[in-house]
Amino acid sequence: MLVDPAGRKFSYLRLSITDVCNFKCVYCLPDGYQCDHDRDFLSLNEISNTVKAFAHHGISKLRITGGEPTLRKDFIDVIRAAKDTQGITKIAATTNGYSMHKHINNWVDAGLNAINVSIDTLDPRMFNTITGHDKFSTVMQGIESALESGIESVKINSVLMKQYNGRELDTFLAYLKHRPVTMRFIELMQTNDNKSFFDANHISGQSIKAKLLQAGWQPIIRSVTAGPAQEFFHPDYQGKIGLIMPYSNDFCDTCNRLRISSLGKLHLCLFSEQGISLREHMSDNTNQALIDQLARYIKTKKPTHLLHQGDTGVTTNLSMLGG
Repeated sequence: MLVDPAGRKFSYLRLSITDVCNFKCVYCLPDGYQCDHDRDFLSLNEISNTVKAFAHHGISKLRITGGEPTLRKDFIDVIRAAKDTQGITKIAATTNGYSMHKHINNWVDAGLNAINVSIDTLDPRMFNTITGHDKFSTVMQGIESALESGIESVKINSVLMKQYNGRELDTFLAYLKHRPVTMRFIELMQTNDNKSFFDANHISGQSIKAKLLQAGWQPIIRSVTAGPAQEFFHPDYQGKIGLIMPYSNDFCDTCNRLRISSLGKLHLCLFSEQGISLREHMSDNTNQALIDQLARYIKTKKPTHLLHQGDTGVTTNLSMLGG
């Protein structure tokens, strides 16, 4: 397996296949997608070779991200390529859900095991305000379609924002009462272009954690390939809750994930100082050079990000790497 100097073992790859997104979320792309480079995204062959190289090093979980990954016409082929890779046992995707109601069954048939959908509010008008699109009913229809599809895991990602959804906890809890969905609350993270928005809207997940524990929610032991969320269950609820709190002191201690950008750069951290270009090795079907480079660069991973010091690295917005 890939093991860094801190002794952390990596079993989880987040692979971005495009940085294009068709939503204009206030915390990520408030002015919409602005392309500042050639859209020379990784080809299907490069993606397949990359996944195989990571699987060689013990990566068993793959998350396909963007931007909005389902905008790629070959999105389903990416799922199939991952399914055909020996060692990959879990294939997940993160989406804004705009087309999920039409395609989820095909994605599941191709090999998708888990889906995360970005829904920051259960108020249709606020949804329009946050995303710039009147698609709330369509996205929620997609959630119901996913539950009916038999997919193993359906999660909703909600970025906590004081001025937008800061008072919706009870609404979300009511939604989870009779639905086997995991609701994940994500602390708003500062990026290079959102400092004023961050200062006005950041909410600590610790306050929600305290409320949950007081209300009888209980922690769930995290699996080896699980992401960064602390998850909780309640015997009276079908759904679960996850909290992603990157500003907590021990957040990086359990890091088990690496990232590849849609342009072929390895990011050892979402908020790393720079991406490491590996694209020149991704067309080689033997994968040996790529395998060797991964073993080399994992030794340079730092023990923690510096978000708590206001250092956001090269991350201009979250669509660059899919979070």
